[in-house]
Amino acid sequence: MSDKTINILRCVARGILIIIAAAAFIFALLSGAESGMMGIIKNSPNALPWLVLFILVFVAWKWEMIGGLVILFFGIFSFFFFHASGSLPVLLVVTLPLIILGILFIAISRGQGSK
Repeated sequence: MSDKTINILRCVARGILIIIAAAAFIFALLSGAESGMMGIIKNSPNALPWLVLFILVFVAWKWEMIGGLVILFFGIFSFFFFHASGSLPVLLVVTLPLIILGILFIAISRGQGSK
């Protein structure tokens, strides 16, 4: 792959991953919070896994191979976690992009080497 193609894929993967992490974090934080700020504080443990995803985004930003592997494993873990709930749309919308993005980060790092 050319350097330009790799840079475009890198930016797309990072951008999509940040959007997914932010949307999931905000949704998890606010979804059960009905009583204002106290509800948000009580609901904050639900957002912790998505806070971990933010950390993984940082890792993938700095070290693409390691970050890609960890995001891939996070996606696979999410697949089994959400599969237990039996919700196919959540399974496809949440876990599949994580798995694909993890593979993309691995491919990018193998294509040019980590920066």
